[in-house]
Amino acid sequence: MLAFFLWYLVITLLGWLSFPLAFRLFPVLADHGYALARVLGLLVWGYAFWMLASLGVLQNDPYGLGLALVVLLVLGAAASVRWTPEAGTRFSLRPLWDWVKEKRRLVISMELLFFAAFAVWTFVQASNPEITTAGGEKTMELAFINAIMRSPTFPPNDPWLSGYAISYYYFGYVMTAMLAELTGVLGSVAHNLMLCLVFALSALGAYGVLYDLLAAWRKHAISPAGSGVLRVQPSLGLPLFGPFFLLIVSNFEGFLEVLHRLGLFWKFNPDGTAASGFWKWLDILQLNQPPPTPPQLMPDRFIWWWRASRVIQDHTLAGGSTEIIDEFPFFSYMLGDLHPHILAMPFDLLAIALALNLFLGAWDGEIKLFGLRLHLNLGGFLFSAFVLGGLAFLNTWDILFGFALLAGVYLLKRASEKGWGWERLKELLVLLLPTGLLAILFYLPFYVGFSSQASGILPNLDSPTRGAQLWVFWGSLFLPVAALFIYLWRGEGRRRDWKRGFALAGGLILALWLFSLLLGLLILVVDPSAAALVLSMQDANNAAAFFGAVTVRRLATVGGWLSMLGLIGVPLAFLVEAGNNRDEDEEPAAAFKPDPPFFVLLLVLVAGILILAPDFVFLRDIFNDRMNTIFKFYYQAWLLLSVAAGFGVAVVLQKLSGLAGLFFRIGLVLVLFMACTYPVLALLTKTDDFKIPAYQQALVAARAAGDPSPVKTAMGVWTLDGAVAFESQFPDDAAAAHWLLTAPAGVVVEAAKIDSSYTDYAHISAYSGLPTVLGWAMHEDQWRGTYEIQGTRLADIQRLYETRSWDEARAILSQYDVRYVYVGTLERQTYRVSEAKFQENLLQVYQQGGVTIYAMP
Repeated sequence: MLAFFLWYLVITLLGWLSFPLAFRLFPVLADHGYALARVLGLLVWGYAFWMLASLGVLQNDPYGLGLALVVLLVLGAAASVRWTPEAGTRFSLRPLWDWVKEKRRLVISMELLFFAAFAVWTFVQASNPEITTAGGEKTMELAFINAIMRSPTFPPNDPWLSGYAISYYYFGYVMTAMLAELTGVLGSVAHNLMLCLVFALSALGAYGVLYDLLAAWRKHAISPAGSGVLRVQPSLGLPLFGPFFLLIVSNFEGFLEVLHRLGLFWKFNPDGTAASGFWKWLDILQLNQPPPTPPQLMPDRFIWWWRASRVIQDHTLAGGSTEIIDEFPFFSYMLGDLHPHILAMPFDLLAIALALNLFLGAWDGEIKLFGLRLHLNLGGFLFSAFVLGGLAFLNTWDILFGFALLAGVYLLKRASEKGWGWERLKELLVLLLPTGLLAILFYLPFYVGFSSQASGILPNLDSPTRGAQLWVFWGSLFLPVAALFIYLWRGEGRRRDWKRGFALAGGLILALWLFSLLLGLLILVVDPSAAALVLSMQDANNAAAFFGAVTVRRLATVGGWLSMLGLIGVPLAFLVEAGNNRDEDEEPAAAFKPDPPFFVLLLVLVAGILILAPDFVFLRDIFNDRMNTIFKFYYQAWLLLSVAAGFGVAVVLQKLSGLAGLFFRIGLVLVLFMACTYPVLALLTKTDDFKIPAYQQALVAARAAGDPSPVKTAMGVWTLDGAVAFESQFPDDAAAAHWLLTAPAGVVVEAAKIDSSYTDYAHISAYSGLPTVLGWAMHEDQWRGTYEIQGTRLADIQRLYETRSWDEARAILSQYDVRYVYVGTLERQTYRVSEAKFQENLLQVYQQGGVTIYAMP
């Protein structure tokens, strides 16, 4: 409770300190950026601290955190300086105070939403706090948090490759460590609290974006009859559809789990076998197998809730299958991984607000760069580069949708003012190139030490997404968006060009298909050995047979590409009219009307392209399939489509009445029932009906019995400390790691294996924050794109533990600058440890139970 309230107070204070800056930067938004003030403050504070620490100006300590906060205060003060002809230049917070008094109901509503979201998910996480190695990345994330907290300077130490800095998009972990250090909580607590905080920040951010969209719609929407502005009363309830569709609504797999467990659509034979054309056609793993009997309502397969994040299935021509990651927000928060795609979510919403701010008329102006004219003022240009560059540091993939939104809004405004033409492409390049360059320069120290497994683009020839699986995953968002399409077409009678819109969408799909074929052909021609391998894996005799087979498969998945044709074609049909919406007597410079549905259609268009792209190409990584590309692209698309779905439902609910309104409401209830089956049932399963785990009860009993362990004495009935499972399984190791938390910094050596990922190896470095010689080897390969940098570390660690020669051991210790030699449970299980040399030549600084720690003298 204390940690929760400390974090709540700190982040709320940060929001109020940054609100003057948000108020100045978002002048045309109805909430003036209030909903995202906390996010903006966290971004500016985190950037100032990280950059100044990376340059050696600040140390990684509370004093450094305080000095970095001064930067935010100075920027807020500068934003509050205003000039008027009467009074000249003066500092004044009066406009903010007047706005707060006028919008006090909105402010109170937002504060209640933030507190409720933070508190509710904190309770959920306290019921499910374990940082475990099974199937997730929590141990890795904890290692980063603790390593950043223990690093005296930046860039922070890589916890699993001593002597190197982290090579990952780690900005979110810097922010987590900052909050942990400021509030004095353990990294294992901060991991869970940050997840809850990001959930609350995302809820508030989605609410704010939708509130701003609806406020702009009320202001600018014109009735179909042309009788003037629509008189729709402002609502504080309708924007709740934003966080609801983003964070709670899930895909339809959970509903299918119930149908499957009930035995529906299965034919059970007398011999005990069962068959189903429906489930075989749907082809979702485990659901295509007969259910157990007797039927029941609640799914009971082991971790059945995991399947919802693996709906899309890819198959080679030879019949092999690949499991594709297709997470969505509720699954991610319930799983509890504090991964970059989660940490970036509120900042993604900040980027959407930035684009909306530009769309509604902020930052109008003109600057010249190298003789080229950019139709954006200097403040908007700098702020855009700063936010988008931050997305790359938080979760590098997200910079794609951020720049796409910025480019789309800019292009839409210029086309509305000047019409479509090749000149627009030139203007777009004038925007993107300098903005991209400045975004890199803002975060240059990150790029200097960053390497990646990404190594180009590969074609996806044999695994187009089937329409059935596409709709299982996306149906809960596709259907509300489709309702918005129909309303804009029939309800408001907006101008559209179906022919051009669908021609452009079809052309895009065809172009991507041809590009993937040509790229595949080029690879086969240039690299014969790769060609032979691919053909053998696909069970194809020659290239002609292979390309013929993949073409037939592509054409057979008609449901998938027709769905994407509609998702992309409909927004284009409306948006292409943006260049034709000027009245003949209007001046071009005054032609743009910031009509909010245009912005929502742009969100849908960008989301559609993100969903479509992995059907034809993917980013090459160590897995050599489209798993990660779908994972990252689908996640960004969910964010965009959830805003569009929330807007569509809010608008149609207000405007549609009579029989049509009744049908819409009935349909909406059915869709939401199917989409909310998963969050209700999965959460009950994941938390075991919110029961306190048995091992946690044992720790509570140990505390009551007077156990002196410093970790156990911190336990309660519910806890946010993710170390509870570690302490239960490895009590001696947990106590030793706790001791190392306060020991002088230095490199620790512990047991390592080549296949150690998602195991209990490297847990001492993860929980202590001290860098180890080698941790999860496969993860280091993913982060750096090669095993070469690890060198002979794996063999050297084994020699260190097993050799009887002190000279050989000393040479290894010296080579990796080791300070602590850890001998515990896993070391004795993994190696034939020769401990005598350590006992004779090193200092024994810790011994408890089965753990001994030696230190270099």
